[in-house]
Amino acid sequence: MKLITIAGPPSSGKTAVILKLIEAFKMPQGSIGVVKFDCLTSFDNLSYEAAQVPVQMGFSGKTCPDHYFVSNIEDAVQWGIESGFKLLITESAGLCNRCSPYINSIASICVIDNLSGVNTPRKIGPMLKFADIVVVTKGDIVSQAEREVFAFNIKQVNLTARIIFINGITGQGTFMLAKHLKNALEIDTIRDMRLRFTTPAAVCSYCTGETRIGEPHQRGMLKKMEFKK
Repeated sequence: MKLITIAGPPSSGKTAVILKLIEAFKMPQGSIGVVKFDCLTSFDNLSYEAAQVPVQMGFSGKTCPDHYFVSNIEDAVQWGIESGFKLLITESAGLCNRCSPYINSIASICVIDNLSGVNTPRKIGPMLKFADIVVVTKGDIVSQAEREVFAFNIKQVNLTARIIFINGITGQGTFMLAKHLKNALEIDTIRDMRLRFTTPAAVCSYCTGETRIGEPHQRGMLKKMEFKK
C-alpha cells in the first residue's frame, strides 16, 4: 500500500484538496482510504462519506496532535492494509504550526492558504520546511503578484519543495499533484521508520492537568522568557 501524509493549518483546504486528488487518481472505488487526525472536532467525515471514501477519525483532545499522530500512525497503516487499500492518505491539522507529521521516505504534502498573508510561510516551522510538495489553495482569489510573492516566501523556507497551486472547488492543479505522487513508496509497515523532525517537547505540570499559575506550580520541561529592564 502507498502512504501519503498531508498536513497544514486549519481551514486551509486540505479536505477539498484530498477529495479532488482522489478523483484525479481515477482508481476503483474502495481503493483509497483516509485517516483524519484532528484535535477537538471535525465534520470532514461527512464530505468523505458523501464521496464514498472510507474514513477513520481520530481526535487528540488534550494530547499534543503530533504525539497523537506518531502514536497512532502505525495502527492506521495496518488498518489500511487490512482494508485492502492501494493508497492511504492521512490528514492532520498543525494548529501551532510547529507540527511535523512527516516520515522519512513517505510522500509529504503541506497545504497552506494564499489568503493567510504573504508572511505566513515564514511563520510555519517543520510542517512546511520538510514537505516534499507545498500545495497553495485559494490562489485564484488573489492577484498574480501576490501569488508570486507567496511562492517566493515559500522558497525562502523550503528551497527544494515543489509548489503547486490548486483550486479546491474546481480541482484545477490536482492532476499535476497526482502525477508527482504516482511513484509514492509502497509499504507494508512503517515500524522503525523515523520522523523527519522531532515532535514538540512538553513534559511539565500543565501537561498532567495543573491549572494554577505561578512558579511554585511549575515542574518539568519549561521555557521561560527573559524580560529586559
